[in-house]
Amino acid sequence: MRDYLYQIFKELESKLNFVNVDEVILTIPKQKEHGDYSTNYPFLLAKKLKTSPKEIANQIVNNLNDSKNALEKIEIAGNGFINFKFKKGFIAKSLNKVFLEQTNYGKSSKYSGKKAQVEFVSANPTGPLTVGHGRNAVFGDTIANLLSAIGYTVEREYYFNNAGRQMRVLADSVRLRYLELLGEKINFPEDYYQGEYIIDIAKKIYEEKKDELKDSEDLSYFKEVAEKEIFNDINKTLNRLGIHFDNYYNENSLYETHKIEEVINAFKEKGFCYEKDGALWLALTKLGMEQDKVIVKSTGEPTYRLPDIAYHIEKFKRNYDLMVDVFGSDHMATYPDVLAGLKILGYDTSKVKVLIHQFVTIVKDGEVVKMSTRKANFVTLDELIDEVGPDVVRYFFLMRSISSHLNFDLGLAKKQTDENPVFYLQYAHARICGILRLAKEEGKETGNNYDLLNTEEEIDLIKHILEFPDVVLKSAQNFDQLILISYLHTLAELFHKFYHEHRVLGQTEELTSARLALCKATQIVLQNGLSILGIKAPERM
Repeated sequence: MRDYLYQIFKELESKLNFVNVDEVILTIPKQKEHGDYSTNYPFLLAKKLKTSPKEIANQIVNNLNDSKNALEKIEIAGNGFINFKFKKGFIAKSLNKVFLEQTNYGKSSKYSGKKAQVEFVSANPTGPLTVGHGRNAVFGDTIANLLSAIGYTVEREYYFNNAGRQMRVLADSVRLRYLELLGEKINFPEDYYQGEYIIDIAKKIYEEKKDELKDSEDLSYFKEVAEKEIFNDINKTLNRLGIHFDNYYNENSLYETHKIEEVINAFKEKGFCYEKDGALWLALTKLGMEQDKVIVKSTGEPTYRLPDIAYHIEKFKRNYDLMVDVFGSDHMATYPDVLAGLKILGYDTSKVKVLIHQFVTIVKDGEVVKMSTRKANFVTLDELIDEVGPDVVRYFFLMRSISSHLNFDLGLAKKQTDENPVFYLQYAHARICGILRLAKEEGKETGNNYDLLNTEEEIDLIKHILEFPDVVLKSAQNFDQLILISYLHTLAELFHKFYHEHRVLGQTEELTSARLALCKATQIVLQNGLSILGIKAPERM
């Protein structure tokens, strides 16, 4: 239906010498009596043509070509809005598009030929993934799915941050636990990693090396083993959520290949770098920013900004059309500096989209569960998956805006009732599968006599189904999974309303087959939508 109206407007472009037809926006009126779609396009044209919106609206209405005889009514409202109402038969017949495209329904080729990279998780390999990492992981994976659905060739990347102080602390934490296993009395520092997983890694080293490393001051072996064990666990956890990466980029390689030095030299050449108090500073005030920032500390160690700038330069070299960074709120202060550094060096930062998510709180029996990675009193992502399952974990991480703090209510997550929003969606899908199974047992099949679908509930459901491709596009372009989630919930509600009001089986053969087709179309859309969210669409529950 939308496509048909866009086609009509495109024809008017040459007929009436209109401009910017690509700017036509079609909205669904809040009140049904105003029609199926409305546009304010005459107002956009009025400024350019220096004519009243109402006069332009009249020109459009008098000259449009309804070649398929699809429109029941076109009316000008107010000072130039145009409302369109489609004939029920045209709406119903449009359902055929769902069956032609099946699992591809909802996808588009709008960004075909364009390449996107989504960098997400990128957790330091210092411990198991926490629920905070989980929100990042699920959101990043869903954004990658959405971009893929609108035509991008998408690469998922994990920035493997295995350099810096936190890795030395990790290695030494393991070394001290290893010495404890050898019977030494150790005063274990409070700011070291406390978790049971550190002891487990130390045991592995002890089993292999016995007391060989007792007097070793070299942390490299402890770091190597700890990093490998922890990263294996991280990958296993992500696999449980159906998350896989195309690339792993090792931060150490930026140092080994002298990329860090190259960036420093480039800043110096452009006059944006200076020394003060033994540290190296980036002169961001030259760009109009509030203050300059340290990029190399007086100890000689870079701050996070410098390797991040070097890493993004390597991304630019790979010629992506879009680079999406999914970060936790602890990056809020540093990412503008990284983008500023890239601008200084001449890179087009409009290609970089930074998405910041807020923290997660686990609520159990009304009480907040406190979390700290080093103190090891955190809830791991694995424990959460064990508790409620991967589908619920994914959905609950997606059901709030990333700009909002998320309270993960374990009690609600465990409920298998309509109160649990993911159960509600999955149940709608399973219910339809049950209807289709029963119909098959009775020898009934879906048909294409769509004209019989003409009740208010049937037409409302069909119109919503036909909106799915536009919803996926909008959700992807806005990097907002909630647009899709809200759509799917309305779809389930409209289906339940239709099913409550109208029997599917036990009607005339023609009407039963038409209603079975409507059920099947709804099932396809639910399945396709849940697939983008990375959630299973069960056939039985």
